[in-house]
Amino acid sequence: VLNKIDLPGAEPDRIAQEIEEIIGLDCSNAIRCSAKEGIGIIEILDAIVTKVPPPKDTLKNPLRALIFDSYYDAYRGVIVYFRVIDGSIRKGDKICFMANKKEYVADEIGVLSPNQMEADELHAGEVGYLSASIRSVADARVGDTITHFAKRAESALPGYSEATPMVFCGLFPLEADQFEELREALGRLQLNDAALKFEPESSSAMGFGFRCGFLGLLHMEIVQERLEREYNLNLIITAPSVVYRVNCSNNETVECSNPSLLPEPGKRRSIEEPYVKIELLTPKDYIGPIMELGQERRGEFKEMNYITENRAKLTYMLPLAEMVGDFFDQLKSRSKGYASMEYSVVGYRVSDLVKLDIQINGEPVEALSTIVHKEK
Repeated sequence: VLNKIDLPGAEPDRIAQEIEEIIGLDCSNAIRCSAKEGIGIIEILDAIVTKVPPPKDTLKNPLRALIFDSYYDAYRGVIVYFRVIDGSIRKGDKICFMANKKEYVADEIGVLSPNQMEADELHAGEVGYLSASIRSVADARVGDTITHFAKRAESALPGYSEATPMVFCGLFPLEADQFEELREALGRLQLNDAALKFEPESSSAMGFGFRCGFLGLLHMEIVQERLEREYNLNLIITAPSVVYRVNCSNNETVECSNPSLLPEPGKRRSIEEPYVKIELLTPKDYIGPIMELGQERRGEFKEMNYITENRAKLTYMLPLAEMVGDFFDQLKSRSKGYASMEYSVVGYRVSDLVKLDIQINGEPVEALSTIVHKEK
């Protein structure tokens, strides 16, 4: 579907050609639509019916339902959105979540129509919600499988994995008396966001605060914005850092997300840091400045492909620590806002890293410590 064709800048013919060249999809039958103008709506609904295959009839199999979203309701606890893949689920059934082994009774189930509408039973292929007095979003994680407690499925649906924080930073309230408010605000955010991790931290310069773990930079920025806007907190945020693996001389491996907890130089054999594979998409005019940025950030150039005549894709292997700073801002400023990026974590590599301490009036301030490459 090619959307928003009513806009003055829309060029559906050029875009269709780009999709064919870059992604390799056949666009000869692409439906052109604009919801605002009412163009193509009937065609889309017809195409869903004719082209999207119906769910398989697996009603006789043991229940397996996939959780795809959940949110916290102050009165009913966690509300889980799920799709029934196999079998059926009834109101009042005793259910079990296969990843965390927790058991509940489905007090209420229903469909979204578009508001929540109660139902007595949902079958294979149907999508709905359930309420079962679940206290924490962490107990109903996205990707988990719901099955019956008595008649359990043999295997869970594939693809579930625990969310592991990749980026860490310290959050300290500007006013010392806001510490309890910050603790409460983080606790409330965690009700809706199972990927947010935090633990108390204290510093001689900053006072009391929290060491927080996030999935990535965007996650960190959203949490920071919400704390400041929704809870009226004024925060000091330390430079973001990543999780390092320290191989100690006694053959132990220690994970270290806080530079102040890095073992002494005499006790460690090597430090490993996480690497990402990063793909940078840019108009060809900005290839030079972007390659310069990649080299500055200890990037290892892999390949360059021209996707279209005027657009190229650069691939680098880059330390995650070099990307969590102002890499994205630099990318945008060097390309006048036209370049974009996506990355995936590929594993750990041994690097020549040292701890950089900052001293104020001769006193080291732990909150300002960072782990950097020896060259820097």
